[in-house]
Amino acid sequence: MLVSSLLFFVAITVILGGAAVFTNGVEWLGRRLGISDGAIGSILAGIATALPETLIPVIAIFGGTGKAETEIGVGAILGAPLMLSTLTIPLLAGFLLILGTMRRRAGSFELDYHSVRLDLRVFLISYSVALAVALLPLPQIRYAAAVGLLLIYIWYVKIHLASGTVNEMEIGPLLFSRGRSQPATSMIVIQALVGLGLMASGAQMFVHVIKDTALGLGISPLMLSLLIAPVATELPEAMNSFFWVYQKKDTLAVGNITGAMVFQGTFPVAIGLVGTSWKLDTASLISLTLPLFACFLFFALTSLKSRWQPGVLILPIFLYAGYMVYLSLR
Repeated sequence: MLVSSLLFFVAITVILGGAAVFTNGVEWLGRRLGISDGAIGSILAGIATALPETLIPVIAIFGGTGKAETEIGVGAILGAPLMLSTLTIPLLAGFLLILGTMRRRAGSFELDYHSVRLDLRVFLISYSVALAVALLPLPQIRYAAAVGLLLIYIWYVKIHLASGTVNEMEIGPLLFSRGRSQPATSMIVIQALVGLGLMASGAQMFVHVIKDTALGLGISPLMLSLLIAPVATELPEAMNSFFWVYQKKDTLAVGNITGAMVFQGTFPVAIGLVGTSWKLDTASLISLTLPLFACFLFFALTSLKSRWQPGVLILPIFLYAGYMVYLSLR
């Protein structure tokens, strides 16, 4: 058990380290290709930070040889939206309330609500498709839905690019060429490839560790992956949002989460629809449904009240807690 725990932390360290190397390289590659800061920040860097939790189901589903690997992949796909919607956002709202009580800042969110509504609307549509297909997982429907989800994400990216928003994003020195203000293009590409390789290797190790641990403890690999994978891979992004709330950068804090949810509700789900039968058991269906309930509440607040009320945003944490209790009794 000790060996498995050590290997788990090694795998997560390799995945997150690879993500840092890859993201830095991709940002420099985008700048070198003349892509705008807005595109680099919203698309390239956004996808790069989501790659750790995306590569786990890719490696598990397409690189695995049995049912356990498939369950690990499905658990990783369903776990990220569940954690972000029913745990991360409520905790962020609670953190804001604490800061307001301490008079460190105003106790309410100051957001670009148009952008938040777009993110939530796209996620609700995409994840509703995932739920509908789970209820009727015929091959033709699965493949058509997978293509549809990818098209939805492409449309979403085009909408964001058409908004004309420009990020004045500062890019740190290239990690593989810190001494040069303008690193060679070859070095940028090498760093991006090395980062991608590290993430893939870490994801492969993670899948094996989860499989061996689940079999050793007699626990479903799907459940173990659903609970552990998102906590480990989403933690850096979640911490970024907490720092941004403290710095009164609410739009960045919330957009970091809702944007990640849009990606997680489209691309990884499309992988699951193509690579698995998408025949989900009761626990998996519940984990897919809970983010829809939470995000419907968020969307209603945004549309009807035109303001996020932190006291209300905390409520979905009871969905997460209830689900944990259900899994423990199951």
